[in-house]
Amino acid sequence: MAFTSSIGPPFTLNLPHLHQPTSQKSFYFRCKANSNPSPKSLSPFKANNFLSTKPLLASKFNVKTRKSVGAQREYPAGGEDESRVSDATNQEAFSWSSVILPFLFPALGGLLFGYDIGATSGATISLQSPELSGTTWFNLSAVQLGLVVSGSLYGALLGSILVYSIADFLGRKRELIIAAVLYALGALTTAYAPGLGVLLVGRLLYGLGIGLAMHGAPLYIAETCPSQIRGTLISLKELFIVLGILLGYFVGSFQINAVGGWRYMYGLSASLALLMGIGMWSLPPSPRWLLLRAVQGKGSLQEYKEQAISALGKLRGRPPGDKLSERQIQDTLVSLKTSYTDEKSEGSFLEVFQGPNLKAFIIGGGLVLFQQITGQPSVLYYAGPILQSAGFSAAADATRVSVVIGVFKLVMTWIAVAKVDDLGRRPLLIGGVCGIALSLLLLSAYYKILGGFPLVAVASLLLYVGCYQISFGPISWLMVSEIFPLRTRGRGISLAVLTNFGSNAIVTFAFSPLKEFLGAENIFLLFAAIAFLAVLFIVRTVPETKGLSLEEIESKILK
Repeated sequence: MAFTSSIGPPFTLNLPHLHQPTSQKSFYFRCKANSNPSPKSLSPFKANNFLSTKPLLASKFNVKTRKSVGAQREYPAGGEDESRVSDATNQEAFSWSSVILPFLFPALGGLLFGYDIGATSGATISLQSPELSGTTWFNLSAVQLGLVVSGSLYGALLGSILVYSIADFLGRKRELIIAAVLYALGALTTAYAPGLGVLLVGRLLYGLGIGLAMHGAPLYIAETCPSQIRGTLISLKELFIVLGILLGYFVGSFQINAVGGWRYMYGLSASLALLMGIGMWSLPPSPRWLLLRAVQGKGSLQEYKEQAISALGKLRGRPPGDKLSERQIQDTLVSLKTSYTDEKSEGSFLEVFQGPNLKAFIIGGGLVLFQQITGQPSVLYYAGPILQSAGFSAAADATRVSVVIGVFKLVMTWIAVAKVDDLGRRPLLIGGVCGIALSLLLLSAYYKILGGFPLVAVASLLLYVGCYQISFGPISWLMVSEIFPLRTRGRGISLAVLTNFGSNAIVTFAFSPLKEFLGAENIFLLFAAIAFLAVLFIVRTVPETKGLSLEEIESKILK
């Protein structure tokens, strides 16, 4: 997810980036068990009445029994074909109706994050208007305005720090419920703020919700969805962030001329937060989290096992007492016990910086760091001036400019969603980041020598946006959600979220002085050089995880 909330011109788009028992006639997806499955064998249009007996979590214990599909192959980091090994064995039976809600309600956390970015652009205009603010404290200083805009970013930073030590205690479901409560409290506090101090408290509360939601949502989705559509669903969460930004812009455009319109812009998100909270309350907890707590000795093993069986049955739309869910949970539990026989039941506070966990953090943390330091919070600062210089009429209206760019982001993100489980993570990352580097070079050339060709700048801007949305935007957070081992996944993702928001803040606040010191042409050149370093990092370090279960990623790539 590409997470940003930077201080820039108004309306400039800044992105960080049915549980009913199924009948026997329900459509299920499956893949034929062959050593080199083709895309056709994975087609979602092939429906069969097929019930897999594969355990929920494919692990070393289970994979070794499948020698015919090459399950014992090694997975070197950066290999292009490792994901083919398990494509045939990891296809779990499911119906789309059973995965919609377990995706939708966590994804609302991303939509609410995006909505804050879009709504803040309009709210800052309304808040500072003597005629429209409806307040006596509309004359905000630059520092006060900066605190309003970045208040949610500071809250998100604080939230990602707090969740580091409590994520596994709370669990994914409770974490997202708390995030929804914080979203609602922050929105209402901001909307009804009688003064600037209360408004800033509301912005901080909303930011805490962002920090928890951006940590819990990818965790819950990754741990509950079938492995063959994990990439699609987690990438689709990025689409929800873009949808949230567009929704924020649209609401801003409708309320921009209303007295006190900024209150409506911020307050509307409370209704979405309520929907998210009620939805998460209705969903079962993550079966993987329940089994992790059982292995850690945090309660009765049998009780956690029964809860995990019930949760998996609900997530797959199976009737109560389903034997398939029971077999999958039992096999998974055996695998987890085998994995942790020689280890402490619960990892130490610093374990995320040791062994395979450190390797996972280098991969995940490196991606979200490069996501920000390639200029993502800053490049779109120039969107309005670039479009204006090219003579586009939409550039005269900041709202329309933002919506146009947002729609383009939406289209490109959808392409990534459609292709991530087909092409894989590495091809999209490598191709997209190469495109980012090229676009930054062209932007630098525009400000240095090609100033008479504004269409070059427009094309470069759109190339940057498009390439970002098929690479760093969705894929970084997909990799973060699946690369960490189960025992440190909660703490690892919290560190990745902290890295993301921290680097976002640094780039955001360093941009203006760097622009004055280096000039626009040289700062784009600097970002281009960093983008080329990012390509080298991806080629040498980032593995392909397409088609692998979370446990196979841990056993084959990290160890």
